[in-house]
Amino acid sequence: MASVSTKILGYAVLLISVAPAAYAQSSSEELAKKLSNPISSLISVPFQYNYDQGYGPQDGSHNLVNIQPVIPFSLNEDWNLISRTILPVAWQDDIAGPSGEQFGLGDTLQSFFLSPAKPTESGIIWGVGPAFLLPTATDEFLGTGKWGAGPTGVVLKQEGPWTVGMLANHIWSFAGQSDRQDVSSTYLQPFISYTTVHAWTFTLNTESTYDWENDAWSVPINFQVSKIVKFGEQPVSFGVGARYWADSPENGPDGWGVRAVITFLFPK
Repeated sequence: MASVSTKILGYAVLLISVAPAAYAQSSSEELAKKLSNPISSLISVPFQYNYDQGYGPQDGSHNLVNIQPVIPFSLNEDWNLISRTILPVAWQDDIAGPSGEQFGLGDTLQSFFLSPAKPTESGIIWGVGPAFLLPTATDEFLGTGKWGAGPTGVVLKQEGPWTVGMLANHIWSFAGQSDRQDVSSTYLQPFISYTTVHAWTFTLNTESTYDWENDAWSVPINFQVSKIVKFGEQPVSFGVGARYWADSPENGPDGWGVRAVITFLFPK
């Protein structure tokens, strides 16, 4: 009898010690899946670094940090409003021939998505709304000099460890510096990701832009691996990846680039 009691006590101690770790693992996995959803009910603040090269005859380089806070608001039981901001900070060298170095802010893209609070019966998650281009660039080589606006939308489905979807927008300029070229560009971002039970996420996407004014595509193909870890109670996602420019405008980026992301997560 003592032997049986000892075994039961041992199993109980093991269960108690494993349960918190299992809960933390499950929680991190759920956060990782939410992070794969561009319009999830999760406050996140990514800092995304990108390095690209091969610009123009001088083989110029471009370093970019996108600060991309995502903030959801609950309007009522049925609808959410999600704010997504992209504020770029760039430093670059000879991207337009012998154009020298520039450092500063680029143009800001502000998007709002109206999205149902729950997926459809078939599991589809979607959101639509307006996107705005704000001429916040501190140098003419870093921005368009134009105010712009247009529609944006996202649709995706999450099933098991998989997330598959598409984010898109189109921006037309309507005001700004009269001596700068007008803006008419379509952005398409199809994506697919796989999240493991240990909160590793493997993502493949393109972030393609078509410039209607110049009849030119920019098509980087990105692959990224990310992992959620916790510092005390603060979950943070670390990601690293590579991308290849399948197409770009004349004098645009060429070959391979690098991406690294740190994302601070603030679950409700």
